[in-house]
Amino acid sequence: MRRWNGWGDESNHYPLKEEAKQFLGQQIGPGNPLPDASLETVIASVPASRLPEHPLINTDAEHRVRHARGQSLPDWLALHSGNIGQFPDGVAFPESADQVRELMNYAVQNHVELITYGGGSSVAGHINPRPSERPTLTLSMLNFNQLIHLDRESNLATFGAGTPGPLIESQLKPHGYMLGHFPQSWELSTVGGWVASRSSGQQSLRYGRIEQLFAGANIETTEGTLSIPTIPASSAGPDIREIILGSEGRMGVITDVTVRVSPLPEQERFYVVFFPDWDSGVQAVRYLTQQRIPLSMMRLSNPQETWTQLKLAGHATAINVLERYLSLRGARTQKCMFTFGVTGSKAACKSALALAAPVIKQFEGVNTGTLLGKKWEENRFKSPYLRHGLWEQGYAVDTLETAVDWVRVPAAVDAIERAINNTLKSAGERIHVFTHLSHVYNQGSSIYTTYVFRCAKTYDETLDRWRRIKQAASQAIIKNGGTISHQHGVGTDHAPYLKAEKGELGIAAIDRLCHQFDPNGIMNPGKLLPQDQ
Repeated sequence: MRRWNGWGDESNHYPLKEEAKQFLGQQIGPGNPLPDASLETVIASVPASRLPEHPLINTDAEHRVRHARGQSLPDWLALHSGNIGQFPDGVAFPESADQVRELMNYAVQNHVELITYGGGSSVAGHINPRPSERPTLTLSMLNFNQLIHLDRESNLATFGAGTPGPLIESQLKPHGYMLGHFPQSWELSTVGGWVASRSSGQQSLRYGRIEQLFAGANIETTEGTLSIPTIPASSAGPDIREIILGSEGRMGVITDVTVRVSPLPEQERFYVVFFPDWDSGVQAVRYLTQQRIPLSMMRLSNPQETWTQLKLAGHATAINVLERYLSLRGARTQKCMFTFGVTGSKAACKSALALAAPVIKQFEGVNTGTLLGKKWEENRFKSPYLRHGLWEQGYAVDTLETAVDWVRVPAAVDAIERAINNTLKSAGERIHVFTHLSHVYNQGSSIYTTYVFRCAKTYDETLDRWRRIKQAASQAIIKNGGTISHQHGVGTDHAPYLKAEKGELGIAAIDRLCHQFDPNGIMNPGKLLPQDQ
């Protein structure tokens, strides 16, 4: 059973280890657990639906609770406090594009706001109903979860837009194919949601971001059906795919997506290297990227993240042996952990390793082989569950991300971490902050920062702490020339900062596009565009 107030399946529970409790207590102080509201209490608070009856719409209170929020920290606090705010007035589970069109016509005729719900994994406020005089209908794409067509000659696969990551791979594997799009939300997030939020997977270096994988789609809009054909490349004017990528449900409901798939690789392995310091690690990753050495993934943790991961790994004796070995090889207190993958034929993997080895040596990296890489692979989708273990001990955790040109990476990381660290100093509170680079490009890199802080005495005060941190970090991102979101999308949380990247004319153009496809303004209003806030 899926959790109603958090991430994933209820049976998956990863309590905080004793070492982690001691570590966080030393770093930021003892946690402050807050009381959790029960599902029954929240269900009892759901108001009567304002929707006119329709055979496809379910107004059951529990369905409305389970579709009211995503997975952002404000969502988490709302769900655990029981103070949800707005609920959808109903939830529909269409099974065909015809039923989607029927529901859209219903929404137009009855002045109903319509939110498309994929896997509910949004971390930026994409799927939350807003306070409005108009009722809200949440449209779940749960039933759009099948492989519709596989074109073996063209390496194209068409899926229902509500197909989550595991189902995509399990349906492709018997045919000898894979998509290879692995965001950390892979367990729950859907292919339609990936397109709508311009997501990036952990192995984007090999398979590409979703914009490279997205070949075509069908989108139901209030003005008709938009069909995007699968063409390898075109110079016939602006690319309509780019209009839908990142549209966040503002222009229509994506019903199916055609993606570019790859044959299953013969071999895949992950390795861990330790560089002596952050500067050498960044230089090595940039060099590996710009020399186009064919690795499938690169992730570089800064010293604070490296230290944190080693401290929380458990197996203290083995870690002490590793630490002594690394110290003898020159990777001491400022060491940075570098995880990379090689994927493909055995010959291709061997060649990639041979090309990477002299670069690693040039920057004094210590290669520890595949043991730690296997551990990373085993745990790669478990991080979202760690919020539960931290919460039980009275800690809140969140992440934020951006991307900047290589020349700006060191200063941007410093500025973001400093902005977060300084936010709660006046209140005598410490924050544990650490960062990694996880998506690299010839031009620059993403920056992914995690921060842990103590819950305050109340939910409102805890939310205020988060708001202050988010605002300070977002301003640091803008000041250092970064995008407000590299992979999480805009939603409501990032909309106030979008203008810095798009400019007034760009925002106006996006607004006009939304109006073209949705002149009545019923499609997920309040998201993406800052003037809608």
